[in-house]
Amino acid sequence: MSDAVLSIRPATPGDVSLILQLIHELAEYEQLADTVKATADSLHLQLFGQRPVAEVLIGEVDGAAAGFALFFHNFSTFTGKRGLYLEDIFVRPAFRGAGLGKQLMAALARIAVQRDCARFEWSVLDWNTPSIAFYRSLGAIGMDEWTVQRLEGAALHALAARDEL
Repeated sequence: MSDAVLSIRPATPGDVSLILQLIHELAEYEQLADTVKATADSLHLQLFGQRPVAEVLIGEVDGAAAGFALFFHNFSTFTGKRGLYLEDIFVRPAFRGAGLGKQLMAALARIAVQRDCARFEWSVLDWNTPSIAFYRSLGAIGMDEWTVQRLEGAALHALAARDEL
């Protein structure tokens, strides 16, 4: 694939089905296929509705959809600036090794710089050593002193229902 033509473009509403398909492929790779709840309608609303909350880049190899990166902005109170948070990046196995992952990461870094973001962050599963090695090769550092916390489902609703101050 050394002569392959790589391209990165912003997703359009016509890409929603492709994005959903890539999400399912990513979930399969991460052994989380049974956790995907996204639908074409929910993605369309959240990515292209009246108040989009995330953006997607589509990576192509020789014009074929080969991967994606879904990202959004967060905010750092310490820097007083927004950051760019990469929720998911995925390159289909048949296209790995062509440099598309690096191109997607570089495109995201350019967006972060152009938008005056203080940082560009993401999470990676502990067992995913190929991805960790890839990120380290780009200069990323692990934030080992931080542990992700999450509320969802019943616990989220129970906390939301609490009314005592």
